[in-house]
Amino acid sequence: MKLMIASDLHGSAYYTDLLLRRWKEENAERLILLGDILYHGPRNDLPRDYAPKEVIAQLNPLAPQILAVRGNCDCEVDQMVLKFPMLADYAVLFLGGQTVYLTHGHVVNTQNPLAFQRGDILLHGHTHVPVCEDCGTYRYLNPGSVSIPKNDTPHSYMTWEDGTFLWRELESGAVYKSFQP
Repeated sequence: MKLMIASDLHGSAYYTDLLLRRWKEENAERLILLGDILYHGPRNDLPRDYAPKEVIAQLNPLAPQILAVRGNCDCEVDQMVLKFPMLADYAVLFLGGQTVYLTHGHVVNTQNPLAFQRGDILLHGHTHVPVCEDCGTYRYLNPGSVSIPKNDTPHSYMTWEDGTFLWRELESGAVYKSFQP
């Protein structure tokens, strides 16, 4: 199984289109969205081609392949227009013997972690910065942001396949970081 993991689309039709082109090229079975799907939020500038209605139209046909969690910019009105569940605060996956907690990162994060077991993975977006950090008991991974990267990082996403997480640049698909638990 191959998964594609992305966060912080923030209503950008341009970057959502790039992401979906990469998703088809990657031939991933599922697209995991770690929140902040439609709106940019009050602290962010508008992303390129900000058009939430277009993002809805781009994502809804893929609803059966999308697994999403709620971000701090997502709300119940969004669920009324998106055809995939996206209001859960977190989800748990079991990947290749690893327990992976999916969340946006505005509630559960490295400053406010869950009671993780040794080897667990906390996977969240929210900061717009790609991360692979050993936190002692658990590992924290962040794919960065599709539409509004911060700290001079690239527009990015991640893939998971055969037990390996890869960070990839959105525009080229090039791998720039990897982690194998």
